[in-house]
Amino acid sequence: MVAIVDYNAGNTRSLQFALDRLGVNSSLTSNIEEIQSAEKIIFPGQGAALNAMQNLKKKGLDKIIPNLKQPVLGICLGMQLLCRSTEEGNIDCLDIISTDVKKISNKVKVPHMGWNNISNLKSQLFNNVIDNEFMYLVHSFYVPIIPETIAESNYNGFFSVAIQKNNFYGVQFHPEKSSKPGIKILENFLTI
Repeated sequence: MVAIVDYNAGNTRSLQFALDRLGVNSSLTSNIEEIQSAEKIIFPGQGAALNAMQNLKKKGLDKIIPNLKQPVLGICLGMQLLCRSTEEGNIDCLDIISTDVKKISNKVKVPHMGWNNISNLKSQLFNNVIDNEFMYLVHSFYVPIIPETIAESNYNGFFSVAIQKNNFYGVQFHPEKSSKPGIKILENFLTI
């Protein structure tokens, strides 16, 4: 069973529909026991980082998520919350990956919204996904290129569009909204 972490931080319906189409049983939950016992965990998110972290703390999930041993996939804000801190409100995040999330320069249109290609793919998450494939992104903050970068994209400079540390994976794009290549990435995560 796949647990989708429910902490009132974004629309999870498209993600649930994508998993349904793959024939995968999923549960949208904030129940700690259910999350801890799930085979795989998806940690989605959109919206403000401050509200998201407050909601995680209210539910006690900020203490649980960093200690999970099964594969965890952070999506969009979920990926950013895996990091040490974010310039969005200058708040501390989950500190699973020791880097800080930065604000996209106002020299370009913010938020960065639309289709961008991803390159330098370095993980089984990208099995049978071609380099320079396009993914759908909506974000105003980014993770810089770090040792844990497993894919990058370019918008006013290169940034991490996917990261991995041990059993924690993060993607800045929305795989569930990124057509067949995005669905393939979800499938790959489910086989890890």
